[in-house]
Amino acid sequence: MLPDSPDSSDSTRLLRQERLAAFRQGVHAIVPALIATATWGLVTGVAMVKSGLTESMALAMTLLLYAGSAQLTSLPLIASGAPLWLIFMAGCVVNLRFLIFGAALHPFFRHLPWPRRLALGYFTTDMGFVLFMPRFGDAAQRGTREQLWYFLGTIAPGWLVWQSASIAGIYLGALVPTGWSLDFAAVLALLAITVPLANSKPMLVSMLAAGVTAWVGQLLPLRLGLAAAVIMGILAGIWAERYFHKTGRA
Repeated sequence: MLPDSPDSSDSTRLLRQERLAAFRQGVHAIVPALIATATWGLVTGVAMVKSGLTESMALAMTLLLYAGSAQLTSLPLIASGAPLWLIFMAGCVVNLRFLIFGAALHPFFRHLPWPRRLALGYFTTDMGFVLFMPRFGDAAQRGTREQLWYFLGTIAPGWLVWQSASIAGIYLGALVPTGWSLDFAAVLALLAITVPLANSKPMLVSMLAAGVTAWVGQLLPLRLGLAAAVIMGILAGIWAERYFHKTGRA
């Protein structure tokens, strides 16, 4: 077998450098959000064992589900013995936003085999999407190597940090006094993640609608107010995006 030619070796090296550069850019962009991600993951890990799940059940939930908002939504329902269909429905409603994320990301990754697209869907996060779209949303060419590796750079560190913090919370949960206000820590972590997202009028409208609905929905049983807030936020955001685009005031 003949050795690779110098041109082939140079092309391979340049290809590797291009991938690494794009990946590093993605990692650099996501780093400021990792502290909030770790806090949220730690609180979720503690909340799982405090809700009555065994350590093995909590580990399976965090590794398979990987969706903090859906996990925190389903835990009170699990603890209260709610019907299984309601638990699944609540988790699905909270994650409806990922349908929008998937539709927006599809043009960039549709050239990949479906198992890889499925894997990307599992690792996709809110922050990964928010960092990716402003950078490449208006790109003339979609599906480039740079786009793929930048996106991988934004989602891989988040998964590692979340899982590490969540697993630590699972095993430290028994040491946390019941009287500690973990909800407040979770709120702070969520604020650290969501506040930077308020960078456009449609996003502000969506957040306002979701916040008001969640506050009013506190009266609803089984945390259904949270599910209603997610639906209202998505609908308000879609309406606002169309309205401001039509009027040219986005």
